[in-house]
Amino acid sequence: MRTIHVNEIKDTVANLCWEACYYLPDDVINGFKKAEEKEISPLGKSILNQLIENAEVAATEHMPYCHDTGLAIIYVEVGQDVHFIGGTFQDSIHEGVKKGYSEGFLRKSVVGDPLLRVNTNTNTPAIIHTDIVPGDQVKITVLPKGGGSENMSAMKFLLPGEGVEGVKKFVLETIEAAGGKACPPIMVGVGIGGSFDKVTGIAKEAIMREVGVYHHEPHISQLEKELLEDINKTGIGPQGLGGINTALSVAIETYACHITALPVAVNIQCHAARKKTAII
Repeated sequence: MRTIHVNEIKDTVANLCWEACYYLPDDVINGFKKAEEKEISPLGKSILNQLIENAEVAATEHMPYCHDTGLAIIYVEVGQDVHFIGGTFQDSIHEGVKKGYSEGFLRKSVVGDPLLRVNTNTNTPAIIHTDIVPGDQVKITVLPKGGGSENMSAMKFLLPGEGVEGVKKFVLETIEAAGGKACPPIMVGVGIGGSFDKVTGIAKEAIMREVGVYHHEPHISQLEKELLEDINKTGIGPQGLGGINTALSVAIETYACHITALPVAVNIQCHAARKKTAII
Protein backbone atom coordinates (compact mmCIF):
# COMPACT_ATOMS: atom_id res chain seq x y z
CA MET A 1 0.00 0.00 0.00
CA ARG A 2 1.38 3.41 -1.01
CA THR A 3 0.42 6.53 0.95
CA ILE A 4 -0.04 9.88 -0.84
CA HIS A 5 -0.84 13.13 0.91
CA VAL A 6 -3.68 14.98 -0.81
CA ASN A 7 -1.55 18.15 -0.97
CA GLU A 8 0.45 16.40 -3.66
CA ILE A 9 -2.76 15.90 -5.63
CA LYS A 10 -3.71 19.55 -5.15
CA ASP A 11 -0.34 20.90 -6.29
CA THR A 12 -0.19 18.56 -9.28
CA VAL A 13 -3.67 19.59 -10.44
CA ALA A 14 -2.80 23.27 -9.98
CA ASN A 15 0.29 22.95 -12.16
CA LEU A 16 -1.55 20.97 -14.82
CA CYS A 17 -4.26 23.65 -15.07
CA TRP A 18 -1.95 26.47 -16.09
CA GLU A 19 0.42 24.25 -18.08
CA ALA A 20 -2.49 22.97 -20.17
CA CYS A 21 -3.71 26.49 -20.85
CA TYR A 22 -0.27 27.90 -21.71
CA TYR A 23 1.25 25.12 -23.78
CA LEU A 24 -0.71 23.60 -26.67
CA PRO A 25 0.20 19.90 -27.25
CA ASP A 26 2.70 19.11 -29.99
CA ASP A 27 0.24 16.87 -31.85
CA VAL A 28 -2.20 19.77 -32.21
CA ILE A 29 0.47 22.24 -33.37
CA ASN A 30 1.75 19.66 -35.88
CA GLY A 31 -1.85 19.25 -37.03
CA PHE A 32 -2.03 23.00 -37.69
CA LYS A 33 1.21 22.87 -39.69
CA LYS A 34 0.08 19.94 -41.86
CA ALA A 35 -3.29 21.63 -42.42
CA GLU A 36 -1.59 24.90 -43.43
CA GLU A 37 0.54 23.09 -46.01
CA LYS A 38 -2.49 21.67 -47.83
CA GLU A 39 -5.01 24.49 -47.25
CA ILE A 40 -6.16 25.98 -50.58
CA SER A 41 -7.97 29.01 -49.15
CA PRO A 42 -5.61 31.99 -48.74
CA LEU A 43 -7.67 33.22 -45.78
CA GLY A 44 -7.74 29.73 -44.26
CA LYS A 45 -3.97 29.44 -44.68
CA SER A 46 -3.51 32.82 -43.00
CA ILE A 47 -5.70 31.78 -40.06
CA LEU A 48 -3.76 28.56 -39.56
CA ASN A 49 -0.48 30.51 -39.57
CA GLN A 50 -1.95 32.82 -36.92
CA LEU A 51 -2.91 29.83 -34.77
CA ILE A 52 0.65 28.49 -35.00
CA GLU A 53 2.07 31.91 -34.09
CA ASN A 54 -0.41 32.27 -31.24
CA ALA A 55 0.69 28.93 -29.78
CA GLU A 56 4.34 30.00 -30.00
CA VAL A 57 3.66 33.35 -28.29
CA ALA A 58 1.58 31.72 -25.54
CA ALA A 59 4.35 29.21 -24.79
CA THR A 60 7.15 31.78 -24.94
CA GLU A 61 5.37 34.43 -22.88
CA HIS A 62 3.78 31.88 -20.50
CA MET A 63 0.23 33.07 -21.00
CA PRO A 64 -3.07 31.42 -21.94
CA TYR A 65 -3.40 30.25 -25.54
CA CYS A 66 -7.07 31.31 -25.48
CA HIS A 67 -9.00 33.72 -23.25
CA ASP A 68 -11.58 30.99 -22.62
CA THR A 69 -9.57 28.83 -20.23
CA GLY A 70 -12.47 26.48 -19.93
CA LEU A 71 -14.38 24.33 -17.52
CA ALA A 72 -11.84 22.07 -15.77
CA ILE A 73 -12.50 18.44 -16.70
CA ILE A 74 -10.29 16.16 -14.60
CA TYR A 75 -9.62 12.51 -15.42
CA VAL A 76 -7.95 10.49 -12.66
CA GLU A 77 -6.75 6.89 -12.73
CA VAL A 78 -6.22 5.83 -9.12
CA GLY A 79 -4.14 2.74 -8.40
CA GLN A 80 -6.03 0.37 -6.11
CA ASP A 81 -2.95 0.16 -3.87
CA VAL A 82 -2.98 3.89 -3.07
CA HIS A 83 -4.17 5.33 0.22
CA PHE A 84 -4.79 9.09 0.55
CA ILE A 85 -4.11 10.99 3.77
CA GLY A 86 -4.50 14.59 4.91
CA GLY A 87 -7.99 15.24 3.59
CA THR A 88 -10.45 14.06 0.95
CA PHE A 89 -9.44 13.15 -2.57
CA GLN A 90 -12.13 15.16 -4.36
CA ASP A 91 -11.61 18.27 -2.23
CA SER A 92 -7.92 18.20 -3.13
CA ILE A 93 -8.77 18.29 -6.83
CA HIS A 94 -11.15 21.22 -6.43
CA GLU A 95 -8.54 23.05 -4.36
CA GLY A 96 -5.95 22.33 -7.03
CA VAL A 97 -8.17 23.82 -9.73
CA LYS A 98 -8.83 26.86 -7.55
CA LYS A 99 -5.09 27.34 -6.96
CA GLY A 100 -4.09 26.75 -10.58
CA TYR A 101 -6.64 29.15 -12.04
CA SER A 102 -5.76 31.84 -9.50
CA GLU A 103 -1.96 31.59 -9.63
CA GLY A 104 -1.95 31.01 -13.39
CA PHE A 105 -4.10 34.12 -14.02
CA LEU A 106 -6.67 32.05 -15.88
CA ARG A 107 -10.20 33.23 -16.53
CA LYS A 108 -12.79 31.85 -14.11
CA SER A 109 -15.73 30.64 -16.19
CA VAL A 110 -17.89 28.65 -13.76
CA VAL A 111 -21.26 29.71 -12.36
CA GLY A 112 -22.40 27.90 -9.22
CA ASP A 113 -26.07 27.68 -10.11
CA PRO A 114 -26.93 27.18 -13.80
CA LEU A 115 -30.05 29.36 -13.48
CA LEU A 116 -28.96 32.10 -11.08
CA ARG A 117 -25.67 32.48 -13.04
CA VAL A 118 -23.41 33.77 -10.25
CA ASN A 119 -19.72 33.20 -10.96
CA THR A 120 -17.93 31.16 -8.27
CA ASN A 121 -14.74 33.15 -9.05
CA THR A 122 -12.64 30.02 -8.52
CA ASN A 123 -13.45 27.99 -11.66
CA THR A 124 -14.75 25.31 -9.33
CA PRO A 125 -16.37 22.92 -8.92
CA ALA A 126 -14.48 20.89 -11.50
CA ILE A 127 -15.90 17.89 -13.35
CA ILE A 128 -14.11 14.80 -12.00
CA HIS A 129 -13.98 11.36 -13.63
CA THR A 130 -12.28 8.64 -11.57
CA ASP A 131 -11.24 5.12 -12.53
CA ILE A 132 -9.77 2.54 -10.16
CA VAL A 133 -6.90 0.71 -11.87
CA PRO A 134 -4.20 -1.78 -10.81
CA GLY A 135 -1.01 -0.44 -9.23
CA ASP A 136 0.14 2.23 -6.81
CA GLN A 137 0.25 5.32 -9.01
CA VAL A 138 -2.16 8.16 -9.71
CA LYS A 139 -2.50 9.46 -13.27
CA ILE A 140 -4.15 12.88 -13.60
CA THR A 141 -5.21 14.52 -16.86
CA VAL A 142 -6.59 18.05 -16.98
CA LEU A 143 -8.79 18.94 -19.94
CA PRO A 144 -9.77 22.64 -19.94
CA LYS A 145 -12.94 22.57 -22.10
CA GLY A 146 -13.99 25.79 -23.79
CA GLY A 147 -17.64 26.78 -23.92
CA GLY A 148 -18.05 27.40 -27.64
CA SER A 149 -17.20 23.90 -28.81
CA GLU A 150 -18.92 22.20 -25.87
CA ASN A 151 -22.14 24.10 -26.60
CA MET A 152 -22.23 22.71 -30.15
CA SER A 153 -21.85 19.06 -29.06
CA ALA A 154 -24.83 16.70 -29.37
CA MET A 155 -26.24 13.25 -28.58
CA LYS A 156 -28.93 11.16 -30.26
CA PHE A 157 -30.45 7.69 -30.02
CA LEU A 158 -30.56 6.15 -33.50
CA LEU A 159 -32.49 3.06 -34.45
CA PRO A 160 -30.16 0.06 -34.79
CA GLY A 161 -31.20 -0.31 -38.43
CA GLU A 162 -29.80 3.13 -39.26
CA GLY A 163 -26.34 1.65 -38.85
CA VAL A 164 -23.12 3.25 -40.05
CA GLU A 165 -24.86 5.56 -42.50
CA GLY A 166 -27.08 6.89 -39.72
CA VAL A 167 -24.03 7.56 -37.57
CA LYS A 168 -22.29 9.42 -40.40
CA LYS A 169 -25.40 11.48 -41.12
CA PHE A 170 -25.78 12.55 -37.48
CA VAL A 171 -22.11 13.45 -37.10
CA LEU A 172 -22.14 15.57 -40.27
CA GLU A 173 -25.40 17.29 -39.28
CA THR A 174 -23.84 18.19 -35.91
CA ILE A 175 -20.69 19.62 -37.51
CA GLU A 176 -22.64 21.58 -40.12
CA ALA A 177 -24.90 23.02 -37.42
CA ALA A 178 -21.83 24.09 -35.44
CA GLY A 179 -20.24 25.85 -38.41
CA GLY A 180 -17.76 28.45 -37.28
CA LYS A 181 -19.22 28.68 -33.76
CA ALA A 182 -17.05 25.79 -32.54
CA CYS A 183 -13.82 27.63 -33.53
CA PRO A 184 -12.46 25.30 -36.23
CA PRO A 185 -10.22 23.60 -37.12
CA ILE A 186 -11.79 21.23 -34.63
CA MET A 187 -11.11 17.83 -33.15
CA VAL A 188 -14.22 15.62 -33.32
CA GLY A 189 -14.84 12.98 -30.65
CA VAL A 190 -17.56 10.44 -31.43
CA GLY A 191 -19.05 7.97 -28.98
CA ILE A 192 -21.04 5.00 -30.29
CA GLY A 193 -22.87 2.61 -27.98
CA GLY A 194 -23.31 2.35 -24.24
CA SER A 195 -26.14 4.21 -22.52
CA PHE A 196 -27.33 7.84 -22.37
CA ASP A 197 -24.53 8.79 -19.98
CA LYS A 198 -21.83 6.40 -21.24
CA VAL A 199 -21.95 7.49 -24.87
CA THR A 200 -21.35 11.16 -24.04
CA GLY A 201 -18.53 10.17 -21.72
CA ILE A 202 -16.63 8.16 -24.32
CA ALA A 203 -17.19 10.90 -26.92
CA LYS A 204 -15.38 13.34 -24.63
CA GLU A 205 -12.63 10.82 -23.93
CA ALA A 206 -12.16 10.46 -27.69
CA ILE A 207 -11.12 14.11 -28.14
CA MET A 208 -8.07 13.45 -25.99
CA ARG A 209 -6.60 11.03 -28.51
CA GLU A 210 -3.59 12.43 -30.34
CA VAL A 211 -4.17 13.99 -33.75
CA GLY A 212 -3.31 11.49 -36.47
CA VAL A 213 -3.82 8.39 -34.32
CA TYR A 214 -6.64 6.09 -35.46
CA HIS A 215 -8.65 3.39 -33.72
CA HIS A 216 -7.12 -0.09 -33.46
CA GLU A 217 -10.21 -1.74 -34.95
CA PRO A 218 -10.04 -1.54 -38.80
CA HIS A 219 -13.75 -0.85 -39.35
CA ILE A 220 -13.71 1.98 -36.79
CA SER A 221 -10.49 3.40 -38.20
CA GLN A 222 -12.04 3.39 -41.67
CA LEU A 223 -15.12 5.21 -40.37
CA GLU A 224 -12.89 7.85 -38.72
CA LYS A 225 -11.10 8.48 -42.02
CA GLU A 226 -14.36 8.67 -43.98
CA LEU A 227 -15.88 11.12 -41.51
CA LEU A 228 -12.78 13.32 -41.50
CA GLU A 229 -12.88 13.47 -45.29
CA ASP A 230 -16.61 14.25 -45.35
CA ILE A 231 -16.31 16.92 -42.64
CA ASN A 232 -13.51 18.66 -44.53
CA LYS A 233 -15.63 18.62 -47.68
CA THR A 234 -18.22 20.86 -45.97
CA GLY A 235 -16.05 23.90 -46.73
CA ILE A 236 -16.59 25.40 -43.27
CA GLY A 237 -12.83 25.82 -42.94
CA PRO A 238 -10.62 27.51 -40.34
CA GLN A 239 -12.71 29.75 -38.09
CA GLY A 240 -15.71 29.07 -40.34
CA LEU A 241 -14.38 31.35 -43.08
CA GLY A 242 -13.96 28.69 -45.75
CA GLY A 243 -11.35 26.13 -46.64
CA ILE A 244 -10.61 22.42 -46.64
CA ASN A 245 -9.52 22.10 -43.01
CA THR A 246 -12.65 22.13 -40.86
CA ALA A 247 -11.36 19.27 -38.68
CA LEU A 248 -7.88 18.04 -37.84
CA SER A 249 -9.06 14.67 -36.57
CA VAL A 250 -12.00 12.39 -35.91
CA ALA A 251 -11.66 9.91 -33.05
CA ILE A 252 -14.30 7.29 -32.29
CA GLU A 253 -14.74 5.25 -29.11
CA THR A 254 -17.31 2.47 -28.81
CA TYR A 255 -19.03 0.48 -26.07
CA ALA A 256 -21.50 -2.37 -25.87
CA CYS A 257 -25.16 -1.33 -25.93
CA HIS A 258 -28.72 -2.63 -25.65
CA ILE A 259 -30.16 -4.56 -28.62
CA THR A 260 -32.84 -1.87 -29.14
CA ALA A 261 -30.51 1.12 -29.26
CA LEU A 262 -27.71 2.79 -31.21
CA PRO A 263 -26.72 5.82 -29.14
CA VAL A 264 -24.31 8.30 -30.76
CA ALA A 265 -22.68 11.38 -29.25
CA VAL A 266 -20.47 14.03 -30.83
CA ASN A 267 -18.16 16.04 -28.59
CA ILE A 268 -16.46 18.87 -30.44
CA GLN A 269 -13.12 20.28 -29.37
CA CYS A 270 -12.07 23.70 -30.67
CA HIS A 271 -8.60 24.44 -32.03
CA ALA A 272 -7.56 25.22 -28.43
CA ALA A 273 -7.35 21.47 -27.83
CA ARG A 274 -5.61 21.64 -24.47
CA LYS A 275 -4.73 18.67 -22.28
CA LYS A 276 -1.97 17.88 -19.84
CA THR A 277 -1.15 14.72 -17.89
CA ALA A 278 1.02 13.90 -14.89
CA ILE A 279 1.69 10.68 -12.98
CA ILE A 280 2.30 10.64 -9.23
